[in-house]
Amino acid sequence: LQQGKSSLTRIARPMTTPALKALLEKTAFTDSDLALLLTLQEPTECRALYDEAYKRTEAVLGNAVYMRGLIEVSNLCVYDCRYCGIRKSNHTLTRYTLTKEEILQAAERSFRAGYYSLALQSGERDDARFVEFIADVLRDLHALSLSMGIQDGCGLTLSFGEQSCETYEYWAKASGNRNALRYLLRLETSNPKLFETIHGHGPRRKTLIERYMALSDLRRTGYQVGTGVMIGIPGQTVEDLVADLRAFERIDADMFGMGPYIESEGGDMHADGMMEKKQLLTLTLNMLAVTRLMFPTCNIAAATALESLVPGGRVLGIGAGCNVVMPNLTPTRARVNYRLYRKKTEAEQEQIPLAVLEKDIESTGRHVAKFRLGSSAHFRARFNLAAD
Repeated sequence: LQQGKSSLTRIARPMTTPALKALLEKTAFTDSDLALLLTLQEPTECRALYDEAYKRTEAVLGNAVYMRGLIEVSNLCVYDCRYCGIRKSNHTLTRYTLTKEEILQAAERSFRAGYYSLALQSGERDDARFVEFIADVLRDLHALSLSMGIQDGCGLTLSFGEQSCETYEYWAKASGNRNALRYLLRLETSNPKLFETIHGHGPRRKTLIERYMALSDLRRTGYQVGTGVMIGIPGQTVEDLVADLRAFERIDADMFGMGPYIESEGGDMHADGMMEKKQLLTLTLNMLAVTRLMFPTCNIAAATALESLVPGGRVLGIGAGCNVVMPNLTPTRARVNYRLYRKKTEAEQEQIPLAVLEKDIESTGRHVAKFRLGSSAHFRARFNLAAD
């Protein structure tokens, strides 16, 4: 293994077909196994990895791809994470918070399209005004979904950063359907030094131990717990990614949201560089596929950030074992200012026809699962819940 300033590489040593086949048939992996799979580069070897992840997804979870209507509620943030385009110190950004009416209109569009789950995300805040606003929105979303014939109410994935246990519980009660309630709180990295490098700036700083504590709080509150990491962070090693996978095991996550590290116009990591796009795409798909092999019953999202690396990136993610897609339904006037990274693609900036996205998904051999909440099979097994 070789570590560069902004990339992860290894000297390519193609495996024999029988050796790779035997490795891919495993259900438990050593750290060496994981490192080998993550650093595959030869196209036929990578294809074998992705095909196995795809087949294992189908064997365990079926061929459904669950849709989450994504609504980017606000780009206000109190933190200064170095990689992020909406960090507090980015004064070039027009700040916004959607009105409740805008959020409900976007949700209605999702429900009418047959997407019975929503994903709500924003910059991080924990002030009382924000907490109450989100609770009010959740109550109205539940009422709207019931009025539109969604039995027991819509599914919700929240991504609002670290909050108190009291806030998690308050929002859970407001959601109206705790069995379909999810929270995505990414580690970004399990390496403490790397975590501090990208998060430990500004008047309010994050720590890795607090991130783990928040994930534990979410588990105790009854959420479907989602986490994930950025792939290709400057200074990250293959050993770091292996450690991330082991961290996922300890967390006992129900779902994963992961994507490539892409430079942000509003960040301050430009001097650290960025991995070459083709290499970064391969590493990201490898990480997604290996995650599927390790966690066959969990939901894995195909991040829209993949589209910034290559057109059709989300489709490639599905081919590597992902089973969740989040079409962006944020109003156009706000979407342009939710800039987590530079060079957002047209697919992210504009509301592409949902029929086009569905056709792309169906081209992979998967089925767009409409009128479903799509809770994690891992979560449902824990509480002996029927499929939704």
